[in-house]
Amino acid sequence: MLSPKTAIFFFLFFAAAVVQAQDTTVDSLRAGIQRSKTDEARLKSYVLLAGKLSLISFNETIKVADQGLQLASKLNDSIAYAELTRYQGTAHYFKGEYEKAANYLFTSAGIYERRNLQKQLATVINDIAKLYRKTRDLKRALSFYDQAYRLFTSLKDSSGMQMILNESGVVYEYQGNYEKAIAHYRSALKMATLLKDEAGRSWSLNFLAGVYVLQSKFTLAEDFNLQALGIRQKLRDSFAIALSYSDLGVMYGTWGKYERAVYYLEESNKVAEKMQYKELLSNNYAELSRIANVTGDYKKALDYYTWHTQLKDSLFSAQKTRQIEELSTLYETNKKEQQIEVQQLTIKKRNQQIFLILLFVSLAAVVAFLFYNRYKWKQQVKLQEEVLKQQELATSLVLEAEEKERSRIAKDLHDGVGQMMSAARMNLSSFYNDIKLPDPDQNKSLANIIQLIDESCKEVRAVSHSMMPAALLSKGLPQTLEEIASRISTNDFTFHFYSEGFTERLDSNTETILFRVIQECINNTIKHAQASTLDISLIKDKDGISVTIEDNGKGFAYDPAKTTEGIGLNNIHSRIQFLKGSIDIDSAPGRGTLIAIHLPNHTNA
Repeated sequence: MLSPKTAIFFFLFFAAAVVQAQDTTVDSLRAGIQRSKTDEARLKSYVLLAGKLSLISFNETIKVADQGLQLASKLNDSIAYAELTRYQGTAHYFKGEYEKAANYLFTSAGIYERRNLQKQLATVINDIAKLYRKTRDLKRALSFYDQAYRLFTSLKDSSGMQMILNESGVVYEYQGNYEKAIAHYRSALKMATLLKDEAGRSWSLNFLAGVYVLQSKFTLAEDFNLQALGIRQKLRDSFAIALSYSDLGVMYGTWGKYERAVYYLEESNKVAEKMQYKELLSNNYAELSRIANVTGDYKKALDYYTWHTQLKDSLFSAQKTRQIEELSTLYETNKKEQQIEVQQLTIKKRNQQIFLILLFVSLAAVVAFLFYNRYKWKQQVKLQEEVLKQQELATSLVLEAEEKERSRIAKDLHDGVGQMMSAARMNLSSFYNDIKLPDPDQNKSLANIIQLIDESCKEVRAVSHSMMPAALLSKGLPQTLEEIASRISTNDFTFHFYSEGFTERLDSNTETILFRVIQECINNTIKHAQASTLDISLIKDKDGISVTIEDNGKGFAYDPAKTTEGIGLNNIHSRIQFLKGSIDIDSAPGRGTLIAIHLPNHTNA
């Protein structure tokens, strides 16, 4: 029986063939990109072309999506950006680049969630669940399937709900929880029936039959497989018919009904040969070889197995050669059975013993290799965890020492230098008031000295306050930023600040680090951006803390791939990474700068 995983692979392969037939549409979209007179029309063509290519060429999908993403960033079109990143994630998924796939899919999901596009979000969440199922992280896969199912349920999208039930059923099948898998497949079957979705019904029936074969419930499996075949014959779906024939053949072979098994496997091969599905042919020949071997037709067993190995690329070529040699030996000894029966039995027993010994040695080697790899992997994980732990500890100590040094310098400036300069100013003022210099120029010079000392006192207080604002210690982050906004706003520079959700104070470490990051951004805007407006929002909700910092300044060419963007940006990135947060910077010459920061809940617990 083909596994659900194999069936889904063939389904995607067939869908790719259908899309390939629409190559004229792909060509017209390529031409449309060149003909488009506006960036908006060109971006729309990029999105449509990436979607058409997503099941034809993964490399070309990535290339087209990259070009479209540049244009989407330029136009600030977040919806197009989300669609293109989803196509990127899907392409990397099928290429086996799962880390890249996860990055793109989570980016797409984040945009859809912020824009409250529930159906698109549910679809991406399903893609993420499939990614975790592929990597066998079944617990996370089920968590994301549940999330997608809730979204489709809230939208009353029965087709989406049916899809999730079938997809998540495969996870339970992998776990050996056949009852749960059957419940999911039956629910999907019920929905497909209500929707009159015959193709969907056939897939649910096919999944159910697969579980029943695993449970050796062959009568039920036969019924569901035949129902699925009947539907596919009505739909004239050649690809699905070939799969049904193969599933029936494997089922009857497992059941011990070899004549029926051979009939359906050969029927599957007829369709598969026309469609040139080599993997299906290879699987069918392997099953035919097994059946021929069991029934004693060793010549056919050898022929089928030879055809199977010619079609199937495998890493275990030595093992295949040995299996062919065993089948050949059985065939030769069978021809001489009547003449040398005693000798044939001896050879057969010896071959069986050799086979068992080789099998035991092979299994022992595989088990030893797996145990060694597992031990090696655990050691690597422990080492990585310890390195990360030490790095976090070092970063924490550096930040703590930095804040202590700032606090000490601020205190020294305020209590030491500040008080001494204030005392000097008071003494000079008293001296100025007590004496009357006859020379007006001397009088003016003394007044200027007093004014300079007065301005120096103010500067010392300002520097001290900037290094460690009193409001941050006594009131908290939002109130501190409000004071800064009111203090630096002028007729030429407007600073808007908005906060929400801060009913309780953050822990001191998070509060201080986040203040330094925002302070760095404010200083960069004032010093470099040549902006007239600065908007900062600080929002705390159940998901964590979100910070957006936006100015209308001259902007700069920001490339996230470069690591040498300057000390200021590097400091910002390192502090946010320490808080386990994320930061996105969107800027280009002539259109200002937008910085988005998100800290998950565990950083401010």
